[in-house]
Amino acid sequence: MYVILTSKPGQFHTEVGAAFRPVEAFDYVFYGRVRARFLIAELDGETRVRLIDENEPITVNDVPSKFLQKFQNIEGARRELQNLCAFGDMDTTLAPCDVASFSLQTPVAA
Repeated sequence: MYVILTSKPGQFHTEVGAAFRPVEAFDYVFYGRVRARFLIAELDGETRVRLIDENEPITVNDVPSKFLQKFQNIEGARRELQNLCAFGDMDTTLAPCDVASFSLQTPVAA
């Protein structure tokens, strides 16, 4: 199973645990400005994903992976990202980036 995780610079970021294997990462660029970062990760069993709000007061939420939309294969996740990021004639792109730059691998209790 594959999932798509999102981080928005300056707003919140996502940290994955050991049950997530990062596969591909993309910057969502809207009119030349990075608005979000997406990570496609392979999910090895049910776990939690940590969402950290970067604004005061900083809030940390450990969300069960059962609430994430899942895809049978990586192609399905890629198609969903393309659908999420295409807005007619607007200047939007998904720019591949290094998965290691997405977020730290932080153990999260299940």
